[in-house]
Formats: sequence, structure tokens, C-alpha cells
Amino acid sequence: MAVIALVDHPDSAAMDSLCETLAQWSPRWQTIHDWPADAIELCARAGVYRWFAAEKDGGMGWDDVDQTRGYLRLAAVDLTTTFIITQFMGACRRIAGSNHQAIAEKWLPALLAGRSFASVGISHLTTSRRHLASPVLRAIVDGDGFRLSGMSPWVTGAAPADLLVVGATLDDGREILAAVSTTLPGVIAGEGLELMALSASKTDKTEFHDVRIDESMVLTGPVENVMRTGTGAGTGGLQTSTLAVGLSRAAVKFLAQEAENRGDLLAASDELVREVDELQAKLLRAAAGDASCDAGDLRANANRLALRTTQAALVAAKGAGYIDKHPVGRWCREAMFFLVWSCPQSVSQAHLCELAGIV
Repeated sequence: MAVIALVDHPDSAAMDSLCETLAQWSPRWQTIHDWPADAIELCARAGVYRWFAAEKDGGMGWDDVDQTRGYLRLAAVDLTTTFIITQFMGACRRIAGSNHQAIAEKWLPALLAGRSFASVGISHLTTSRRHLASPVLRAIVDGDGFRLSGMSPWVTGAAPADLLVVGATLDDGREILAAVSTTLPGVIAGEGLELMALSASKTDKTEFHDVRIDESMVLTGPVENVMRTGTGAGTGGLQTSTLAVGLSRAAVKFLAQEAENRGDLLAASDELVREVDELQAKLLRAAAGDASCDAGDLRANANRLALRTTQAALVAAKGAGYIDKHPVGRWCREAMFFLVWSCPQSVSQAHLCELAGIV
């Protein structure tokens, strides 16, 4: 395992070293059998998970701008590991923001230190499966707790996880979020789906067969629209756009390097680098609270830029980029992930209209 210093700032030498190592390792994360345990451990030793937690919870308390800058740098070198971290930190934020302090005291120290791993199963409460008449994961009142029955369709790293933060719906329409140990009887995690990209994230459904949880495991609820409550509320948003911009950064860096020896690429390279710089600046302003930066517009533009920059890099790489395992081909596949990951309906509809030539 590489020696790594604590990363206490997104522009530090320690961050440079971390990113260099992650970039070297990233080609290893290809299939469901390639869970990036080494990268996850390295990030733990570098203190990455502490960026996103308040000092009172044992974190470094980075503000939203520095968190965004950190994610930008990680996503540019290893999107698979960075995506996993977003799900990991999503779980940690929900635990830290719960009114049940006992859950935080039990889990947060080990999670932030990287000794345990957690993930989230909440997409079915937001953009995934909302069109179905019956909830895919039900919570049935059982004394002072609940029984969970059904499944969460998209859970990243469920098989390696020690804890899952999942959302479930009661028969009256109210919802809960619960921290569920994966060792409880009836929790069955999928080993991972072979995806177009990011297969090593081991994203798959997790089934819950009459899983009994007591009230101490309930983070929030029962309430209506539980995802709009508490710390960590909201999905996708700037975080998803940030990773798309980070991927675009990797693509334009490759394009600029090719343009150094190929004058025919220079104009396109300069323009795309300018666009990435411009969108990144707007993203950081949004993270700082600039209300003029609309999150939906940012997401749509980040999606478009990820697709355009990675395809431009493929054009520059020529046939070599089309060979399996070439990073440019991987980036092109990864760019398509942003068309489906927590993609708001308005953004999806805009993309469909563009593809259909509808103004």
C-alpha cells in the first residue's frame, strides 16, 4: 500500500500525491470482481472521508466549496472510486444529521476512519421507481419498530457494506430512512451488475425479506417526502454535476496533451478547456451559494460537456482509443452514466428533445 500524507486542503501536495496514485490504480477497476478496496483504504488514510464531516463529528469540516474542489480532483483521476465515495458520504451525512445520537456514536468513528463502509439505497424515493403504483420497499409498523419488505433497486457497494441507509414507504404514504446493518437476517445484497461503466462499484439491488428494525435504527420519519428533511437532504444536484465536470477535466487534459504535438487539435482543445474552466467556475460559485447559478442548468450543461469532451478525446485518440481498456473509451462510457444517475426529469426531457432535434 502506498504511503500517503493527510490531505487537509484540496490544493495541497498531499492531494497531488493522492490523485497521482489513484490515477495509476484506476484502470484496475473494470468488472464487478474489481471492488477498489485499495483505493477506498488509501482515501481513508488520506483523511478524505473526514472532509465531509463536521469537526464535532471527528471530521475536518471542509466548506461546500472545498468539498466541491476535492470531488473535482478525485473525479478527474478515478470516477469509480469517487462515485463510491459519494454514496458512502451520503450515508454518513444522514447518520450525522439524525436526531438519534446513539447511531452516530456507534457508527461514525469507524466510518470516517475507513474501518467500516456504508452506502445508501434511496433512489426509489426520488428519480427511480417513482412511477410504480406500489412502493418497492415497504415499511410495516411492528411494535416500536418496523419490518422492511421489498428491495432497493440501486445500491452501490451493498455487498461489501457494513451498513445501509435505506428509504422505505408506509402504507399511508409516509416514509422513513433507516440505518440497517447488512448482517441482519433477511438482508440480501446483490454482488453487482455488469454495467456500461463503473461496474467495479458493485451497484445492484438489495432485497429485504421481512427485516426487523427497531426505532433506534430509524434516522428520520415517518414523514412525507423524507428526502427533503434533515442533513444531507437532496440527491444528485451539485454533487452529480461536480463529478461530470471532473470527468470532463480528465478528457480535456488528454486532448490538450495530444494538441501539443498536433496543431489540428489545438483550436478544439483550447475551446473545450475554456468551457470546462467556465463551467467549473460557475459550479464553485453555486457551491458558495450564488443563487444566480441554477442547479438544473448546471446539471444539463455538465452532462453535455462530459459527453462532448470525452467524444472529442476519442476522436483525438483515433483507433487506439477504441481498444478495450484504453482510458478514453472508458471515459466515453462513464460520460453516459450521467444521463441516468439521479437525473431530474426536466434534464432528461431536455436531452431527449436535443437528441430528437426539437427546439
